[in-house]
Amino acid sequence: MAQITVERGVGGIEGLCLITPAVHGDSRGWFMETYSRRDLEEAGLCVSFVQDNESMSGKGVLRGLHFQRRFPQAKLVRVSRGVVFDVAADIRPGSPTFGHWHGELLSAENRRQLFIPRGFAHGSLVLSDEALFCYKCDDFYHPEDECGIAWDDPDLGIAWPRVVNGALDGLPLCLSDRDRLWKRLKDTDLTGFNY
Repeated sequence: MAQITVERGVGGIEGLCLITPAVHGDSRGWFMETYSRRDLEEAGLCVSFVQDNESMSGKGVLRGLHFQRRFPQAKLVRVSRGVVFDVAADIRPGSPTFGHWHGELLSAENRRQLFIPRGFAHGSLVLSDEALFCYKCDDFYHPEDECGIAWDDPDLGIAWPRVVNGALDGLPLCLSDRDRLWKRLKDTDLTGFNY
């Protein structure tokens, strides 16, 4: 019996899936499978993951929006501590939802996972004091191939929760120098984008 439920096409975007694992609890605590290849394949998500990543960040850290041009990655993301607003933006040329985005609150409490197929830019914002963010990728990280899109691209219009004038709850957002320099989607060269 499958240990997950899968909501397909979240945000009206084909391929984007919200996954909720079954949690089994008793007086000792709880248990869940965070990944089962069998369950994903039974749900029609046939992906061979090759790399696990984990990052710890403090409140107000915004990462993204990242993608790899020649070596795109499908991702299965979750949060094992804290609360994160996770965003996937469809940048597949020719897609009927090109330029559309969807965001989900992922937390240690709700245990949800977001499956992001290839062809999306990905970003996240830490809403709690700290967050431990875990994700699987179906291709290796190639630093020379990393690209990005501005987190505040007005054409995308991502509604980052609790962010006003570049600050989360009055605390200035914390971005890497690289993430501050990404261009808008309309100014980003997607030539050779292989998804």
